[in-house]
Amino acid sequence: MTDELNTTVYDDADADVSHVTDETVAVLGYGSQGHAHALNLHDSGVDVIVGLREGSSSREDAEASGLTVKTPDVAAAEADRVVMLVPDTVQPAVYEAISDGLEPGDTLQFAHGFNVHYGQIEPQEGVDVTMVAPKSPGHLVRRTYDRGEGTPGLIAVYQDATGTAKEGALSYAKAIGCTRAGVIETTFQCLNELKLIVDLMYEGGHMEMWNSVSDTAEYGGLTRGAEVINREGMEDVLDEIQNGEFAREWITENRAGRPSYEQYRQAEQDHEIERVGDDLRSLFSWGEDEQREEAPADD
Repeated sequence: MTDELNTTVYDDADADVSHVTDETVAVLGYGSQGHAHALNLHDSGVDVIVGLREGSSSREDAEASGLTVKTPDVAAAEADRVVMLVPDTVQPAVYEAISDGLEPGDTLQFAHGFNVHYGQIEPQEGVDVTMVAPKSPGHLVRRTYDRGEGTPGLIAVYQDATGTAKEGALSYAKAIGCTRAGVIETTFQCLNELKLIVDLMYEGGHMEMWNSVSDTAEYGGLTRGAEVINREGMEDVLDEIQNGEFAREWITENRAGRPSYEQYRQAEQDHEIERVGDDLRSLFSWGEDEQREEAPADD
């Protein structure tokens, strides 16, 4: 469907899930997004392999959920679609480790445009390069899927080697539930959303919110949050993103071992609002509310 601004919003009717159910999909990472994508794909009938390093603390959880787990290089070599859901900061190293397993006609897929947009990963020729990005933290992607609903998402095509990259991205979006709510085609950019972030802070405070977003988003919030309280500050931060200054700073920060990031994070954790917030949230019956929401309807 198309709205009055001529933005095309794709829904279930626009996507053929058989495109991805005919594939083997390697989901690299089992964090906030990784676990949600892998479980939703599995429940949609997709052959899923979770790629985790030896000794990963997530391996037991993934296997307990009925998922096949292999090392990232083996998972990628066996898959037709490789989905990069490890943190932005480790993606370049993971790509180097798995790139030899990518064959012409395969798909390399992301949920965030940072590394491709800023040249930290330069995908090889002959493979489709796409992005499917649910506009929600992973636990909500999973929770809404279980309810028969979905979270809105974005798709983007960076490299279309097969001529069917967009169809494949839409198929994947359908398999994880996004086309139930609506999917918009965009480019390999970084976007943010206010309502979902505020909901996370309401449920679990600042630290729970930071734990649910990417490290890149967290660093941006910790270092620039105070600057975006007015229009001028927002424009300055936008300039830093568009001209690459923020990306260069974040890359340098990681190469140095994240000293500033850790200091900012500790200060946030020690803030009085977090301590008071923990006490306040303990007075709410979050678990009871969630149980009531997820209980099946009477026949």
